[in-house]
Amino acid sequence: MKNQWPVGQVAKRAVVAGGESNRPSSLGEMAFSEFTSRAEHLYDEWLKDADPRLDGWFLMSSPVPQTVILLSYIYFVTSLGPRLMENRKAFNLKRILVVYNFSSVALSLYMVYEFIMSGWGTGYTFRCDPVDYSHSPQALRMVRTCWLYYFSKFFELLDTIFFVLRKKNNQITFLHVYHHAIMPFTWWFGVKFAAGGIGTFHGLLNCIVHVIMYTYYGLAALGPSYQRFLWWKKHLTLIQLIQFVMVTGHIVQYFFVKDCGYQFPIFVYIIATYGVVFLLLFLNFWYHAYTKGKRLPKACQGPDRNGNGVHQGKDD
Repeated sequence: MKNQWPVGQVAKRAVVAGGESNRPSSLGEMAFSEFTSRAEHLYDEWLKDADPRLDGWFLMSSPVPQTVILLSYIYFVTSLGPRLMENRKAFNLKRILVVYNFSSVALSLYMVYEFIMSGWGTGYTFRCDPVDYSHSPQALRMVRTCWLYYFSKFFELLDTIFFVLRKKNNQITFLHVYHHAIMPFTWWFGVKFAAGGIGTFHGLLNCIVHVIMYTYYGLAALGPSYQRFLWWKKHLTLIQLIQFVMVTGHIVQYFFVKDCGYQFPIFVYIIATYGVVFLLLFLNFWYHAYTKGKRLPKACQGPDRNGNGVHQGKDD
């Protein structure tokens, strides 16, 4: 039979055998160890409320992988990429941009259809719709749609990477990078805990807007011969403003609906904040670009003579 030692005696013998090296070297290490232990416990408790239907799905096990991807993206587009391209000739990506933009149109159209068929056109009231956590075909279809929308945000990171490769660094603004990075990060939590209900309305709207906007940028990438079809550049900003008004108006009704059964109110606050902040930012853009009649800065202008569209005034 194997010797079995009480836990306390095992620890004591280990200290005696190893000397002082096995003891925490400072109160700081003890505090850090306790902090990490508490953090792990809180994280485990927090994940107990996660949607079990997403167990094993790509990128959904933990927010760490996406955090690494997004931090790498930020580092590349703001530092590493421009330095690598500094003494190199800009890449000619015209064909790639055409394929990329029209692929984005197709993907956005598909997601619009899936959002409609999984809830927004088949039973949602457009008021305080809760999340359906069942395993019904429609509920699972909404889960898949939410995950696809989340994953599409990583595909859209190519917007900025193309800027870097084309040496369009003036278009890599704080707003552009921030928006591209924050969307997938926040949507991970939305998909993980609340894949459906009132919180997905802005995803549907965003896909509709992207159909229009990527169509514009796809046409712009085709070259000067298509410039006559791009007279509606000014209206892109108006479309975005309407989007943010609708997102904000829809989500804030949560505060006025009696006994709303939406399960994660925290997402209501996040979406409302997002809608208001970007509404103000685009109103500011509209005011300076059109109301005051000022010449737009280069980063905010439409496509140039080579069909190089810009994204500063676009909801990515």
